[in-house]
Amino acid sequence: MPNSLSARTWVIAATGLAPLTWGSTYAVTTEFLPPDRPLFTGLVRALPAGLVLLGIARTLPRGQWWWRSAVLGLLNIGAFFPLLFFAAYRLPGGVAAVLNAGAPLFAAVFALVLLAERVSARTLLAGFAGVLGVALVVLRGDAHLDLLGVLAGAAGTASMSAGTVMTKRWGRPPCTSVLTMSGWQLTAGGVFLLPVALLVEGAPPALDGRAITGYLYLALVNTALAYWLWLRGIGRLPATSVSFLGLLSPLSATLIGWVALGQALTPLQIAGMVVAFGSTIVGQAVAGRRSPVRSVPVAARGGTGVTNEPVNGR
Repeated sequence: MPNSLSARTWVIAATGLAPLTWGSTYAVTTEFLPPDRPLFTGLVRALPAGLVLLGIARTLPRGQWWWRSAVLGLLNIGAFFPLLFFAAYRLPGGVAAVLNAGAPLFAAVFALVLLAERVSARTLLAGFAGVLGVALVVLRGDAHLDLLGVLAGAAGTASMSAGTVMTKRWGRPPCTSVLTMSGWQLTAGGVFLLPVALLVEGAPPALDGRAITGYLYLALVNTALAYWLWLRGIGRLPATSVSFLGLLSPLSATLIGWVALGQALTPLQIAGMVVAFGSTIVGQAVAGRRSPVRSVPVAARGGTGVTNEPVNGR
């Protein structure tokens, strides 16, 4: 048991690094990148990172994994990025971040339907607490609701949550690494974003050294490394548990804004951070009691091969 607990703690910590790096996206975008190019930024984040990982892995999908990788790349990257940016532009005051904080609730529903993961009352309460905590952190008094923005934000959150659960459901092919799977998904999402970015935003902007540095960080650290850690965590933790870690992203963004950008941090925001972080811990604790980390055959849930992942107590 101590070894199992220690292993799970390390997996959670490593997986949590992904949303912590995603929290730096806002600061890097505003301080380093050209303005008003969200789709181009999403494209540069996804496609180069995917191609780099494909170059390292030197493995292409086979058989059904061509369409599975396309579906996962669309859910996790290709659809999620545009919906997220669209919501962010139409929902000032952090409303988009609050909608994104609902990912654990979406994931709990998808996991119940697709994975038969039981949803406890504590999980739901922790999910609602996470939304409340993030709302206290990011919402301003002038925040307003825009119907299209709300729909886009909710759809983006649902897309990423569905991608997390479907990644868990399908696992990965035998003898295929998480790095390879990350390359497939990022490349598929980037290929989807390429025509969308060109049609909506036109030709790429001129880039100086500062912008190139920012894009390199987003592609290599914020995306290639972060998504590898994220997908690795999905393979070893319950889908709902992984989604709770996403609450670390707005908390990280708030701390970076306070430390690096000189933004004020109010007592209400601090209270919200405590609530959101507490819900993250509760979410991990509830899932941990049901799902110790150990190796199980993927074939037991419709795949092939063997991978390290949790077994629900049933």
